[in-house]
Amino acid sequence: MADKTLSLIVPTYNENDNITPLVERAARALSGRKYEIVIVDDNSRDGTAETASALSGKYPVRVIVRRTERGLASAVVHGFNNTTGDVIGVMDADLQHPPEVVAALADAIDSGADLAIGSRYVKGGGCEGWSFTRRVISKGAIFLSHLLLPRTRGIGDPMSGFFMLKRQVVAGADLKPTGYKILLEVIMAGKHTRVVEVPFVFVAREKGESKLSSKTQVDYLKHLYSLMRRSGDLARAVRAIAVGASGVIVNEGLLWILKEFAGLPLLASSVIAIEASVISNFTLHNAFAPAERSQTSQSFPVRFLKFNTVRLAGIGINVGVLYLFTSIIGVHYLISNLIGIAVAFVWNYLLAQWWTWE
Repeated sequence: MADKTLSLIVPTYNENDNITPLVERAARALSGRKYEIVIVDDNSRDGTAETASALSGKYPVRVIVRRTERGLASAVVHGFNNTTGDVIGVMDADLQHPPEVVAALADAIDSGADLAIGSRYVKGGGCEGWSFTRRVISKGAIFLSHLLLPRTRGIGDPMSGFFMLKRQVVAGADLKPTGYKILLEVIMAGKHTRVVEVPFVFVAREKGESKLSSKTQVDYLKHLYSLMRRSGDLARAVRAIAVGASGVIVNEGLLWILKEFAGLPLLASSVIAIEASVISNFTLHNAFAPAERSQTSQSFPVRFLKFNTVRLAGIGINVGVLYLFTSIIGVHYLISNLIGIAVAFVWNYLLAQWWTWE
């Protein structure tokens, strides 16, 4: 990549205290490469843009000031549209993303990656000084992305704001980010084949104020919904819920009939009822999910065997919860069975999407 230009985009808002050390450290890391540092500032009131402009005499710094628009993710997209580098990097301005790591990200692109992600959640990565609550929020956000957006699975840190990519990844992509999580938008809407994660330690902010708030968390949920709708994952989830609901009726109804009228033991009735619901669910899903079927060359029997194998663990979860709530806690068996179905649903949904229909 030595003969190609790297455009490092840094969105800023009131980061005057951090901009000089960031540029100096990034310049050292990128020494020997052809690069530019593009500051996209949301009309900061603390002189961030002026300080960055003053650095342009010594470093290849370019400043873009947005007078009316606001938002980190949209600032990054603005940078995508106003740079010409063959390779594009993105990092925060608060020095929580160590500028030295941009060299490792660039090396990953040199080695053939389409998208290189600075990751807190691979070996060698981490988070410095985070509270238990902050860690739970971060892990919870990643869990939701993996659950609801299958394309993010296999990426340990899809929430990262520190990454680098080849320009063709976002060329022509319909990017509509909400809030702060621009990488999610790139993963879902961009054109990439090889994704590499580069470890880094997310360090504590030394100067300035954190932008994390309850609003950013709400924006994240809105963004997830938008991505699910645009990618088709929302329709697939709704279909899975509808099929699952029909399975609940089969499961509960047959359990009641076998227990109350056939006189079978509770656990035996439960296993038979669950298997009947599995067969019902597979048949309906196979009939009404042409998109998934078109993506696999596997025969009906093979898909059914894999579907049923995935649900063996689900059966264990369902029966275990049924036994726990009915025999130990004393809850009515039909209510206990509903709880077991709910607990097993996430497992079944994840594994069916990841394995059965691949």
